[in-house]
Amino acid sequence: MQSPVLVLKDSLKRESGAKVHHANIQASKAVADIIRTTLGPRSMLKMLLDASGGIVVTNDGNAILRELDIAHPAAKSMIELSRTQDEEVGDGTTSVIILAGEMLHVAEAFIEKNYHPTVICRAYIKALEDAIAVIDKIAMPIDAQDRGTMLGLVKSCIGTKFTSQFGDLIADLAIDATTTVGVDIGQGLRDVDIKNYIKVEKVPGAQLEDSRVLNGVMINKDVVAPGKMRRKIVNPRIILLDSPLEYKKGENQTNAELLREEDWSLLLKLEEEYIEELCMQILKFKPDLVITEKGLSDLACHYFSKHGVTAIRRLRKTDNNRIAKACGAVIVNRPDELQESDVGTGAGLFEVKKVGDEYFAFIVDCKEPKACTVLLRGASKDLLNEVERNLQDAMSVARNIIKNPKLVPGGGATEMTVSATLKQKSSSIEGIEKWPYEAAAIAFESIPRTLAQNCGVNVIRTMTALQGKHANGENAWTGIDGNTGAIADMQERKIWDAYNVKAQAFKTAIEAACMLLRIDDIVSGIKKKQAPGAGPSKPKIETEGDADGDQILPD
Repeated sequence: MQSPVLVLKDSLKRESGAKVHHANIQASKAVADIIRTTLGPRSMLKMLLDASGGIVVTNDGNAILRELDIAHPAAKSMIELSRTQDEEVGDGTTSVIILAGEMLHVAEAFIEKNYHPTVICRAYIKALEDAIAVIDKIAMPIDAQDRGTMLGLVKSCIGTKFTSQFGDLIADLAIDATTTVGVDIGQGLRDVDIKNYIKVEKVPGAQLEDSRVLNGVMINKDVVAPGKMRRKIVNPRIILLDSPLEYKKGENQTNAELLREEDWSLLLKLEEEYIEELCMQILKFKPDLVITEKGLSDLACHYFSKHGVTAIRRLRKTDNNRIAKACGAVIVNRPDELQESDVGTGAGLFEVKKVGDEYFAFIVDCKEPKACTVLLRGASKDLLNEVERNLQDAMSVARNIIKNPKLVPGGGATEMTVSATLKQKSSSIEGIEKWPYEAAAIAFESIPRTLAQNCGVNVIRTMTALQGKHANGENAWTGIDGNTGAIADMQERKIWDAYNVKAQAFKTAIEAACMLLRIDDIVSGIKKKQAPGAGPSKPKIETEGDADGDQILPD
């Protein structure tokens, strides 16, 4: 299909948009091929050199793609898919890229036959609606309160990760953390805020088995005056402040002209009285622990230690919020507005301990904490970083199940069921949309095919046998065991996926493929640097030849 020729002032002409489609599809396939080998439990790991010269070893799709420096705009938008999937549901970041790449690959044949991209997109959207209907049909509801079921599901979802060799450890940590911070929002629904209320603290040393979820919060701070203040308090009364306990300094340079010597001592006395008043307003509530996000002067420290009160200063805002959620305190902006209800009494123990090389303050044994800290121990920083990435995925899966307690089969079984159902439906579709619709059905097979490739089994035999099992839309739970490559019942092997993850992956992949198919021109808006003294440059449109010749991946 010929697009209209665009002519600018400098008479630049353009050919048809088919070359741009070809370039976009090739770029997307290149991105998909990078992480294709990281799908499944027998997947390869990638070693990445990040911008600061550090090394990242991982098989997490999103972690790999965000380190890549790619120039091609279509490839960049593919990488965004992985980030979107990670933010929305936290898992399925590799699947979504492979699926989107395959959707574009099967569309290439239709573009060459001069099908209009809108026709292909219409067929894809219809295929997406039918695919969601299929997974709704085969989804199995579960009880999110049953810890055994939750453990099995989270283990199944992180079975493809590096930490799967450590058994139940990561799954246990994830379930403990998400059930701790879960909040009822009515109508039997629960909300879990992983980002704000679950802090992962990585401390090198000891063994991975020593990792645990604290029943409270841990912060990387010591008390202000270690010799004078208590480092262990049972059932502490905690006051949290968002204001400085020191004399206010002027915003700009402040000049004070003093004529008499006594005025100087009067000025100092005013400062001391101001700080004393602040401290007394706090001390009348008989706290055991005062924590402030701002500074705390030596004089305030003296008053607190004299009354047996422990103080911590310059705490991060996010850490302060977590402490408030854990012990039931309210963060106060002005000490004169303090009330008895603002004092946190929910914590059972405050203790400062040395972990590794640093001192950490623990506020633990809380009655009903709505925030927690996961303490990760391990041999090296690289290991801890990978464990943290896996833990984030596990917590996201646990959160998805708490929000929407439904399971679908893993091991490519869902994709094969969707593919078989769409192939059957394609015969009832009229017009030229039938062929792209059928191609979309075939594209879903890319997930089980990639799984089989990564297991090292005979791909053609395995896929033919699997297609035979799914031929009539039966055996919805039959898929590939990623460890052995054998065709098996996913329900027996306990290989499951969360419904939210699958639905989001299908939607993201197909909608992104449609968006990239509808691009017929790449226009560069970047100004090239001119030589000194050169006149104004003429406008330039990047032709399809330029887009096609762009280097997709860096050397």
